[in-house]
Amino acid sequence: MLSSLSIEVGAPPELVFRLARDVEQWALLLPHYRRSRLVREEGDGRLVVDFIARRPLVGVLGLGLPVAWRARTWSEPEALRLRFIHVAGVTRGMDVTWRIEPAAPGSRVTIEHIFRPYMPGLAAFIDRFFTRPIAGRTLATFKSLAETLAGAPFAVESGEPSTTNPRS
Repeated sequence: MLSSLSIEVGAPPELVFRLARDVEQWALLLPHYRRSRLVREEGDGRLVVDFIARRPLVGVLGLGLPVAWRARTWSEPEALRLRFIHVAGVTRGMDVTWRIEPAAPGSRVTIEHIFRPYMPGLAAFIDRFFTRPIAGRTLATFKSLAETLAGAPFAVESGEPSTTNPRS
């Protein structure tokens, strides 16, 4: 099964990529993530990371179901891509690609999930009730972060205050 989600972001693709590629910080950046912990670094520069995100069940009450997975992950800076291969759990074998591309007025981020589970019908169930809600929130949060940083009156690279006033 192939599933895809996209979002338009009013920020440069390079900024979105810099925010998203540091998967070890996702639990700090994304309110619905509870863990993004490094398990090990592999010799080829890839990381194995444990993730736990909360899938909202009753949003008004803040109740959610914890969803855990382990993935081998790496980034492809020249293509502005992030890659994840799920290596443990019910989603073992899921192949995930983030594509961050220029698009007016900033960028378009697309997450593709390819999943061929051992049990028929499982892919559609997981996609509808877990993958799409969690990935959709992830995209929305990175959109908000990137657009806030893109509009901030300071240099994102250095953290130094801007010498120009963006309102003049």
